[in-house]
Order: sequence, then C-alpha cells, then structure tokens
Amino acid sequence: MFRRPVLQVFHQFVRHESEIASNLVLERSLNRVQLLGRVGQDPVMRQIEGKNPVTIFSLATNEMWKSGENEAYQMGDVSQKTTWHRISVFRPGLRDVAYQYVKKGSRIYVEGKVDYGEYTDKNNVRRQATTIIADNIIFLSDQTKEKA
Repeated sequence: MFRRPVLQVFHQFVRHESEIASNLVLERSLNRVQLLGRVGQDPVMRQIEGKNPVTIFSLATNEMWKSGENEAYQMGDVSQKTTWHRISVFRPGLRDVAYQYVKKGSRIYVEGKVDYGEYTDKNNVRRQATTIIADNIIFLSDQTKEKA
C-alpha cells in the first residue's frame, strides 16, 4: 500500500553512481534545528584573524510538563526545564541585523543547524562546544512594548 510513495521519497534522497564509475552511494542528510525562546544576553560580534566576523548570543528554551497522571495534579506540580543554546550567525546580512536588533529578553524564532566543535580554553584544556548556526531569525517581540 505504501510501497510506491516510500520508494519515491527514497529515490529523492539517495542517488546511486553508475556501477562502472564506482559502488559509492551518495545520500542526502538533514541537520535542521528550530528554536523558539528568549534571548539571554545582548549579542556580541567577534572576529578572529583571517576569518569572517560572527554574531553570538544565547537563547533560552523552556520545557514544561505535569507530574503524575491524576486530575488532582492539573492545578499544581508543573515542572520546568530551561535549556540554553549558543547561537552563532555567520551570514553577512543576517549577522548584522542580529547584532543590531536582537536584545536581551527578546522573543525570537531561530532556524539553523547543529554544529559540534572543540576548542582549547585559556588553561589549555580541550573543551567541547555545541552551537546552533543560524540561517534565519524571526523577531517575535515588539521592541516598543519591551521598552515601556
């Protein structure tokens, strides 16, 4: 019943090289992130020698859930977890807009991809860092209301 649509989707994402050239299979993959939250700090713009500048800020997302399945818990026992994300904006136009208009406390929507990297801190210790590389930002807060 679902065989034909599944095969169509499969063929969209997988491309086979001819057997004469090689037996290598090239396949598409997906690395997409969508975040909706509040900005934790005003952005900073950094530039390392020989590299393009980057705008960096943090974004908080909240997850809430009720404890227990009993109706008595409907009005209480709500738990919340806040997750902080490091957002980096490299695209020239978006990088400048983010630096100028993203403000602490603003509610924004970010689309991008996850990037895992390593760096050496000032104590010469290797650290891992997870960053969201933003390629789209939608401003949801009205800046005039926030100032009031």
